[in-house]
Amino acid sequence: MVGCMRLQDLLRFKNIVIQCHDNPDADAIASGFALKWFFEKNGRDVKFIYRGRNEIKKSNLTIMVKKLEIPIEYMPFISTEEQPDLLITVDCQYGEKNVTKTEAKKVAIIDHHRKLVETDDKLSNINSELGSCATVIWKMLKDEGYDPNENKFVATALYYGLYTDTNRLSEVSHPIDRDMLDSLNFNKAIVTEMSNSNISLNELQITGKAILNYEYYDSNKYLVIEAEPCDPSILGVISDFALETEGVDVCVAFYVGAYEVKFSVRSCSKEVYANELAAFLADGIGGGGGHILKAGGTIKPELLTKPAKEIIRERLALYYDTYIVIYAKDTTLDTTKMRRYKKIQQTMGTVRLADVFPVGTHVNIRTLEGDVDTVIDEEAYLMIGVEGEIYPIKEQKLLSSYEFTNFIYTREFEYEPRIRNSSTGEIKYVLPFAKTIRAISSAIIYAKPLEQPVKLFTAWTEDKYYSGRVGDYIAVRSDDEHDIYIINKDIMDKSYQMI
Repeated sequence: MVGCMRLQDLLRFKNIVIQCHDNPDADAIASGFALKWFFEKNGRDVKFIYRGRNEIKKSNLTIMVKKLEIPIEYMPFISTEEQPDLLITVDCQYGEKNVTKTEAKKVAIIDHHRKLVETDDKLSNINSELGSCATVIWKMLKDEGYDPNENKFVATALYYGLYTDTNRLSEVSHPIDRDMLDSLNFNKAIVTEMSNSNISLNELQITGKAILNYEYYDSNKYLVIEAEPCDPSILGVISDFALETEGVDVCVAFYVGAYEVKFSVRSCSKEVYANELAAFLADGIGGGGGHILKAGGTIKPELLTKPAKEIIRERLALYYDTYIVIYAKDTTLDTTKMRRYKKIQQTMGTVRLADVFPVGTHVNIRTLEGDVDTVIDEEAYLMIGVEGEIYPIKEQKLLSSYEFTNFIYTREFEYEPRIRNSSTGEIKYVLPFAKTIRAISSAIIYAKPLEQPVKLFTAWTEDKYYSGRVGDYIAVRSDDEHDIYIINKDIMDKSYQMI
């Protein structure tokens, strides 16, 4: 995150203009609308504008502006004589090519893209970890004690902003994005109308042409499809349709635009997580993420040394060649080439889920690493690891390696884990229920550093794998040859001692 600006910091300005990028999308419109709502709640009369060569014409956006009563003005020409006290750019960064420059005495930036311009920390809030600028605005509103649900049109706009910018929510990965989705009381009928007006006849033609020119790689059963520049949601339509083809396990659809390369990933293979593949494709040249089955991302053209299609082809081939897939129940590691370790006597945390909600309750456990949906039983616990990582564990396995202490468990999190009752929506934070535990020194493992990335299906979870990077450790308990797991290299020295 870049910048420490709060919305209350901007109330000292009188003459304020909010500007989104040229050719605004739903996220930009939603962000500016919610921001204008905040200022109006505080007695400020602000203008919300966009500039550039083109007026809003896309059907879903015209419906959005009309049905949600969004007071956005198209102002291609502005006099430089009367400069506002403050210009706030949303979903873009002042000085970038995609936003026409408007002169102002002071400029503030609110965005969710990678920082590309020099900024004043006191007048910027840029969080590229979030899926939409709408989420950034929502979080800023909540931090000031404002609830967007007071205005259903604002809530609907914020929802639709994230919905469209994450390819119909398929690329949502950050817990704050999920928190916003859970909290918003939006107009479902309007969202449905906007969503069903998302594809024009021209975009239908783009979809058909792209699919006809697919590239199929039989060895790993994946498709690569290049489309003409279009609304990013069209890539999701293309990849969703393509994945229904017999013999296709993975599809990557992309287009090369003037300012960015957008791509969509779909997977129906349990050995390929779409979000992991998306991150791999964009590593060092953009950003990618999403869900296990649906994901996507952005590549920055200025960071490429060759055409985007070549990069995507090469990285896809490298992805499949890079990983070793291990099924623990069918694997016995050669421990003669591994070193012996024991747990270091250190404190960690654990939560008995039945202390949070009754046995039988369907819950959603939300952490920075992702969401876990489960049903609470008597044996269900959560572990809070050395680095604050959260993962489920059964009581029998917990008690075989750890013992409870009388110490109070405390720690700080970038995002404090929480548990939501899926039926009632009630949310409880993890920390108040956490107990301190420490490792039993008798637990012995064999471990060695990974020389090649691994996808490990443990003996307990055959439908989900754990990724190990080069330098991480693969380990097995000395008393169970199939209890194989991955230990992050950053916590190995903190958790285990060689013997």
